[in-house]
Amino acid sequence: MLRLSKKTMFVLEAVLDIACNARPDPVQSKDIALRQGIPQRYLEGALQHLVRAGILRGVRGPKGGYRLARERRRITVAEVVRLMEGMDDLDTELVTSLLGRAVVQPLWRELRDDMLDRLEGVSLEDLYRQARQSGVADSTAGKSADFDI
Repeated sequence: MLRLSKKTMFVLEAVLDIACNARPDPVQSKDIALRQGIPQRYLEGALQHLVRAGILRGVRGPKGGYRLARERRRITVAEVVRLMEGMDDLDTELVTSLLGRAVVQPLWRELRDDMLDRLEGVSLEDLYRQARQSGVADSTAGKSADFDI
């Protein structure tokens, strides 16, 4: 649907936290949870979902955690939102009437598509720059590469 869930907002914050803090070591989910005030129970499963989707890379071991799988500029906000919200399919269970299917559902699809089109133009790099400009990005950001190969 059109609104973003709390879980999606948590995941966007977590991915941005990783973009800001994954230098030189990966970022651990417990650290993200503490810094961002995100319940860890939501976080770990969602981060694994992002690993399977190729947005994050999981690093095992005692100093393990998460890193971006691609450059910040190659990850869009729309990609994360689509993945977390399952937005490619409009929830047809909510629309039961002919009027809803003929008028309301197409309007909602159009609004959703407009929002996703706009979010396609916003990369993780854009959010990272905003975080640095506002002073909330980690002070060590920018000292090394922003992703792993």
